[in-house]
Amino acid sequence: MLRRAYRQKKLRFRGAFARLRQPSEFDRFVGQLKHQKWVVHAKRPFGGPEQVLKYLARYTHRVAISNGRLVAMQDGRVTFRWRDSAHGNQTKLMTLDAVEFIRRFLLHVLPAGFVKIRHFGFLANPQRREALKLCRALLQTPEPIDPLTDAQPKPAERRCPCCGVGTLCLIGLVPAGAPMLTLGSVAALNTS
Repeated sequence: MLRRAYRQKKLRFRGAFARLRQPSEFDRFVGQLKHQKWVVHAKRPFGGPEQVLKYLARYTHRVAISNGRLVAMQDGRVTFRWRDSAHGNQTKLMTLDAVEFIRRFLLHVLPAGFVKIRHFGFLANPQRREALKLCRALLQTPEPIDPLTDAQPKPAERRCPCCGVGTLCLIGLVPAGAPMLTLGSVAALNTS
């Protein structure tokens, strides 16, 4: 399949691999791959879609360490809880210099331009709007109404999607990259 993709000019070689553009170099490279001893580590499959989502959610919708795992910050050192999977998932404490803690934390921050979740198929960005319209038409489902647009101008119609009782009130938009509000700052906004 690799050779076929090469013949059909579907492969692009850049940087250190630019030499593979030459057919003789590419053949030599693929020949080396055939003689490589590959060790495949195959885990037991997940039990179903629920387990897959539970597993992936840990990585896509959480930060590297939650506030609940932070124990102390004293004298420029951070103490936090961690789970030792090598010893029966025992919960242990670790204390690191604050700079080392931040360094390790930042290893989990994606570089600019990278995203955690990429959408494919009908949710892919280039065709999302048209594809969702087609899905709704095929499923005979009406287009949802955005509760914070002029399509529902009366506040009484802007019900909380969770409880159905409270009224949603748009107080402003938070641009991407703006600092997060804390409970204290929200309380201060409400009193002013």
